[in-house]
Amino acid sequence: MTDGWRLLFVPSRARELAVALGSSLMVPPVVAAPLLLGFLVAAVISGSSLAWGAFWVLLALTAVAVILLAVAMVFVTVSVTVRWVELRPLGTPAQVVIARFLRSSTMAMTDLQRVVVVERLSLGQRKSIKVVLHTRGERVECEPATTAPLARVDAQALTAWLTEQLGPAQVAVERQTEVKRDFVRPDEWWTPSHTAEVWQVPVGEVDRIAARRGVEGYGYTPRASAMYSPGTSATVYDPARAYEVAEELRAERAAARAADGTVAPGPAEDDATDSS
Repeated sequence: MTDGWRLLFVPSRARELAVALGSSLMVPPVVAAPLLLGFLVAAVISGSSLAWGAFWVLLALTAVAVILLAVAMVFVTVSVTVRWVELRPLGTPAQVVIARFLRSSTMAMTDLQRVVVVERLSLGQRKSIKVVLHTRGERVECEPATTAPLARVDAQALTAWLTEQLGPAQVAVERQTEVKRDFVRPDEWWTPSHTAEVWQVPVGEVDRIAARRGVEGYGYTPRASAMYSPGTSATVYDPARAYEVAEELRAERAAARAADGTVAPGPAEDDATDSS
């Protein structure tokens, strides 16, 4: 911008409001659909006025839930969501402008204590990123919309850029990572075959490696086996630690290949030895 640098978190207000309204309009009907269908079938089959009354009451409650949730989502989006943050002026910013949907506020750079770039990871993949402004009086969380280009910016590059811009004002810039570890057991935990594929080892080696490297395992009886083969059990592994072990194994193999390359003579060295 001509006045300063702008971090754009929400490119379109209309699209963000549409997303909030769409989610609020869809969630209650999806949750209530099985009950509504059950009451409707019961009312049609029985023809009872009581069953029809229960159906209409449930339908009215669903409509009320849709309205309340829509109002709440719009209120939160309008009052909390940050559209953009601007550092003014260019070169040596002295002000920070925070724009929300219906209002904006300006504060002196001296009131900004620190900025934190938070990156959320799951199995090495980024799920989201946000910029948190810590001021003297509040904590402002700025999370880009999924359609915003800022959502795809590298966290390290963003941290370096903010450090460059805010360094003259002596504002500390930090980078933090939040790793998801609360995977649902056993549904989201890794089977031995999948773990072996990620680790690039035979399936028979998974138990030994998991025990040596501290990967938590969980033994259970699958639902299908519980009915037909009660004695059959399966073991699954914690995905968070299993992924870390995969990274460790990958690094160890790369280091071993590099060591072998430096020790073993190459073709040029062999030729030079033969000629001499």
